[in-house]
Amino acid sequence: MKILKKFLRGLGIILLLCVGLLYAFDSEYILKGVRVVYMTGHTTAYLDDYTHFDNRTIAKGNATIPWAIHEKYNTVKSTDRLNKINDELGTVAFLIIKSDSIWYENYAEGFGTTSKTNSFSMAKSIVTAMLGKAIMDGYIKNLDQPLGDFFPEFSEGLAAKTTVGDLSSMSSGLNWVEHYTSPFSITAKAYYDTNIREVLLGLQVVEEPGQRFKYLSGNTQLLGMVIEKATGKTLSQYLSESFWAPMGMNQDAIWQLDSEDSGMEKAYCCVASNARDFARFGVLFKNKGVYAGKQILPAEFTELATRQRFPEDDMYGYGFWLSDHLDKKIFAMRGILGQYVICIPEDDVIIVRLGHNRGEFVPGESFTNDFFVFIEEAYKMMENAS
Repeated sequence: MKILKKFLRGLGIILLLCVGLLYAFDSEYILKGVRVVYMTGHTTAYLDDYTHFDNRTIAKGNATIPWAIHEKYNTVKSTDRLNKINDELGTVAFLIIKSDSIWYENYAEGFGTTSKTNSFSMAKSIVTAMLGKAIMDGYIKNLDQPLGDFFPEFSEGLAAKTTVGDLSSMSSGLNWVEHYTSPFSITAKAYYDTNIREVLLGLQVVEEPGQRFKYLSGNTQLLGMVIEKATGKTLSQYLSESFWAPMGMNQDAIWQLDSEDSGMEKAYCCVASNARDFARFGVLFKNKGVYAGKQILPAEFTELATRQRFPEDDMYGYGFWLSDHLDKKIFAMRGILGQYVICIPEDDVIIVRLGHNRGEFVPGESFTNDFFVFIEEAYKMMENAS
């Protein structure tokens, strides 16, 4: 018994020292990560982790615009291949939208049309939409406006060349390291820290901006901070009045914060909503900024956002991923666990998938294998209906 007591006392001292060291080296956010992830039985971020964070409401408007339901709604069964990958990767929502009407819809694990899930990096496309709206509203001059106009910390050297467009197109040159497994990475710090503004303003521009694509979540967080400062509104408020209300969203959504009260939205991720409401952004950009007859965004902005910026980097535009699978011009919103709003304008098709996991990256491609399977099997289903 004495040995056990000594062991427990020693273990307690070690734990206290570890906690003290985390605070001493400004890494106490790791404690929150442990509590939110490992102590809930997970090993990484998950669909409903927003329940463990502070959130801000993205209010819908007074009038919901209902989805049109296709005359052939759910008349075709999903393919065996689609069923298999959906089961393997834990798909909870899968939609096929044709001509702005819901053609196929399926949910699993108790999820349904009103179930909220974390968007993860699909939010990056939403923030780019907010940038387009802020330009349209006159809060931001254009894509070429310098970041330094909003934050003097980025007014000298290479940083002075960085524009808001560089942030949206992932070409800022920031010294951010996109690392998802190390608890000491800035990516983890941004996810669990309680002052994300301070974290981002401590970054530096170390590469020539505006030259090539380099995926960094810090870009979108800084862009969110620009929009917040330019509009004088929280991101949730501006998203509500610019998109959620005028597009007739079915539900209020929520946006994860770094802390309560005056907290900042995690702009690079973490809008929690349902599959149908996420899909409306696909419709908006597919239809060149028009939703339900309203010109919500300028057509030229939506066209620019959904085509490549750099000739040698053909996988990204401004806030949207790009693909030429099946020889089609495809753009997509994408989240780390395989959240997708996949848009194929030439066929007037949108595919939405939300779930727990994604597949493995295909060599030479910027997408995982599930992305291609979802597209291929959706087309097989539509062919089976004809």
